[in-house]
Amino acid sequence: MTFAQQCYKLLECIPKGSITTYAEIAKALDSKAYRAVGSAMAKNKNLIIIPCHRVVRSDAKVGEYALGKEKKIALLKKEGITVKDDKVVNFDALLYHF
Repeated sequence: MTFAQQCYKLLECIPKGSITTYAEIAKALDSKAYRAVGSAMAKNKNLIIIPCHRVVRSDAKVGEYALGKEKKIALLKKEGITVKDDKVVNFDALLYHF
């Protein structure tokens, strides 16, 4: 299984209404390659099935998304996640740990 596939498998575990970070995914894979996690998210061809919109930066900023930041924010809001000034509100409470 490729690194990207391992990332996608973890993403399927994140429930709606929760978020995780690139660093949390890397840590779950016993790696420090959080930038590689970001690259895997950017290459995700099944954006909604494999919910990479739930992956945000460690500083609570929403980060980039293949369909644009505004679409990512809209998807997060649809799942009940509040975003203000490009940051997830209640970040620590919503953070999913593997």
